[in-house]
Amino acid sequence: MNNQRSLFFNVDWMIVVTFLALCIIGWFNIHAAVYNAEKPSIFNLDTNYGKQLLFIVSALVLGFIILLLDSKFFNAISPILYGITALLLVLVLIIGRNVGGNQAWIPIGSFRLQPSEFAKFATCLLLARYLSSNNIKIQDTQTKIVSGIILLIPMGLIMLQPDAGSALTFTSLIFVLYREGLSGYFLIIEGLSILLFVLTVLYSKFYVLAGVISLAILLIYLFRKNRQSVIKIGLLLLFSICFTFSVDFAYNHVLKAHQKDRIDVILGKINDPKGLGYNLNQSKIAIGSGGLWGKGYLKGTQTKYDFVPEQSTDFIFCTIGEEWGFAGCFVVIGLYVFLLIRIIIIAERQRSSFTRIYGYGVASIIFFHFFINIGMTIGLIPVIGIPLPFISYGGSSLWSFTILLFILLKLDSNRMGII
Repeated sequence: MNNQRSLFFNVDWMIVVTFLALCIIGWFNIHAAVYNAEKPSIFNLDTNYGKQLLFIVSALVLGFIILLLDSKFFNAISPILYGITALLLVLVLIIGRNVGGNQAWIPIGSFRLQPSEFAKFATCLLLARYLSSNNIKIQDTQTKIVSGIILLIPMGLIMLQPDAGSALTFTSLIFVLYREGLSGYFLIIEGLSILLFVLTVLYSKFYVLAGVISLAILLIYLFRKNRQSVIKIGLLLLFSICFTFSVDFAYNHVLKAHQKDRIDVILGKINDPKGLGYNLNQSKIAIGSGGLWGKGYLKGTQTKYDFVPEQSTDFIFCTIGEEWGFAGCFVVIGLYVFLLIRIIIIAERQRSSFTRIYGYGVASIIFFHFFINIGMTIGLIPVIGIPLPFISYGGSSLWSFTILLFILLKLDSNRMGII
């Protein structure tokens, strides 16, 4: 009994309260987004908002069960969980249900299981187990290769669905590798890749290459007396040339028409507010129309008349912006920022390298979803379709984020006894 009291006493209750606040905010805004006047009760289980209540309750049960388990269990079972999710990702390609062009769901009665959501915490666990093993150093080439394989397996399987949004989530785990000592050059390469991608889409690849080569020549001249710098600049130039040609090929021959259209709308190549840019345009109208304090609960006109598609899932932030205004958006963003800061504090206070690495994985995944989801609703990021953690409608999403977060809470609650 004393052990159980100690267990719950050591749990970081600030994170638990923040988690509950986000879940409740999500529940009420899902009610607003898909409100049915014939079934007005928020507790009506025949509606999505009623089902979300069941998802929240079951998520709390999952969280409670996780807190009762032994902390060492998660390290030991990580390869098994990773293998199971990988098998589910293969299975969904065979028997999965196609929704919106993505074959990402396995039907189980009236419920649809999305394996890609559960692959996130399984990958975080296995990556933490590997990097915290004895004699593993991130500077070693073998460590980088194995870490890359751990990330690329789920990414590749998810891309086959194809679900680019969920696949890109795993790229956020590079911050975990960086925290563990990965050279800052890899972050430079990632930033350079984003810049080259945008420039190659906007302009001819030949103009981009001309600019890159000119810059490289200038830098080589400036650092000509430093052989190592010249070699690094030369390698970056080679990477830039190969990457630019790859982007040009992928954009013109690999991406589907609707994926290219989404990118073109965001980058301003296409201005079609009533066609290709409809979702984004309506999203910005909904958020902007909320003003400072919002139109009030269940009073959002954009929300009420279904102007914004997928408003209870990918575009749930529109409902918050319209009905709760800037103040509501500020509160929600503040809760996420607080949650992320708290997770990093927890990660940094660990004696266990496994828990620290896993904690940074949790922060990276949640930050990526938070940043991309809100960014796409206000037009800063291409619409790639990923849920807002703990707020968007969906059982798979809520359960996976709950498991992701509560495993960290469990590991942290026993931090004094784990090395």
